[in-house]
Amino acid sequence: MEVVIADEHKLAQLAADAIERLLRTETAPVLGLATGSSPLRIYDELAARHERQGLSFAHAQAFMLDEYVGIAADHPERYRNVIDTEIATRVDFAEEAVHGPDGSAEDLAAASAGYEQKIAEAGGIDLQILGIGTDGHIAFNEPGSSLASRTRVKSLTYQTRVDNARFFDGDVDQVPSLCLTQGLGTIMEARHLVLVATGGGKAEAVHQMIEGPVSAMWPATVLQMHPHVTVLVDDAAASRLQLGDYYRHAFENKPDWQHL
Repeated sequence: MEVVIADEHKLAQLAADAIERLLRTETAPVLGLATGSSPLRIYDELAARHERQGLSFAHAQAFMLDEYVGIAADHPERYRNVIDTEIATRVDFAEEAVHGPDGSAEDLAAASAGYEQKIAEAGGIDLQILGIGTDGHIAFNEPGSSLASRTRVKSLTYQTRVDNARFFDGDVDQVPSLCLTQGLGTIMEARHLVLVATGGGKAEAVHQMIEGPVSAMWPATVLQMHPHVTVLVDDAAASRLQLGDYYRHAFENKPDWQHL
């Protein structure tokens, strides 16, 4: 696990660099897209590179991490609509190249299995963008989730709904209680995981993820078992790290040829 501590602008540039490298070197790259506040600067940077430098997504596919269950198809906070607004319509993805779990399906178990199959048919995800919740969840894998879990229906904790109420006019009652989410086992099959966290509210979750024991109580700790994880955090999110000085030293002294 590589930990990079920098300002938000630098973090977005580093993540975009890794994605650009993938897009320019692979013939059929597969991206994993996350919602929430954490990846927004990354999407802005990618859209700018598409507009100014011709960075193309036309040969890529993308898969979303999760989706609310029971939310209206035209609701602005339906995650498919959020992804379309924040990145998909700002670049040149081919039609139907961006996929998401179907939270409106009548048979949610079948929709979950079908989503797993679709990821497999695409060859798996090359680079997955992740955020982290204040309770250590990634995607919507709440505390207590199986570390081997697959895409499934999940109940959201009250804390997650409170955290997400800012997207629903501050009204927690408007936040759906159920979702479809990629499981921790699904996420761990991506070849490169890039997690972004900013702000002091994420400091304890970041500390547990990087330096705590692997535990279902802090689902993101499973990332310690992945062979290629990049954690991008600002000073506030890194404030609880015991080895922060070491992480800074290691990044500052990386060989020039070694990318994220």
